[in-house]
Amino acid sequence: MTPMASSSAPRPLTVGFDLDMTLIDSRPGIHAAYRALSAETGVRIDADLAVTRLGPPLEQELALWFPHERVQEMADRYREIYPGHAIGPTPAMPGAREAISAVQELGGRAIVVTAKHEPNAKLHLAHLGIAPDEVIGWLWAEAKAEALLEHGAAVYVGDHIGDVRGARLAGALSVAVPTGPCDAGELSEAGADVVLEDLTAFPAWLRDYSADPAGAEPAAGRADLA
Repeated sequence: MTPMASSSAPRPLTVGFDLDMTLIDSRPGIHAAYRALSAETGVRIDADLAVTRLGPPLEQELALWFPHERVQEMADRYREIYPGHAIGPTPAMPGAREAISAVQELGGRAIVVTAKHEPNAKLHLAHLGIAPDEVIGWLWAEAKAEALLEHGAAVYVGDHIGDVRGARLAGALSVAVPTGPCDAGELSEAGADVVLEDLTAFPAWLRDYSADPAGAEPAAGRADLA
């Protein structure tokens, strides 16, 4: 009698990636979108300053320029006008396409977990020809752990200390790139397990990791989010 196939086959390697300042340099597009919102509303927004602190949810930045009761209205309007101003000017970060491909070439799944409005995140990736296996939006910092746990991500790659916190809470290995507002020292201090210069170094690191995952144990155990 032929033995039945095991139902407990190991899941493929899943690697999560942040979007803004990890896979894409969203500063030019976000800058243009803020300037458009400012022109439309007549409210001053220092777009040069705003793009130096990307990472947290949009509402946190808008709260610095609009009264509390208008923040949600302005966030909704920003997201409406965003595609017309921000998609075209936004380039991929060096090594972004190769990083996604490196996961998939090993038979793994590459997912994007971002705080950005999910439809706009998908527009960016489609425009740039970057093809992850799944895109999950509207999650910031610790909330990213929900998606990382749901998809069984072993690694999460990001540029912000919020990304490090999300990875650690999910028990995923935190791989950080200092290509956003946080420098290498901040990322290490926040608990990143690995800090790479940028994503161009990721494929070689991933090959080494996939050959010996035990050589890079996560700094924090998997947490219960229930």
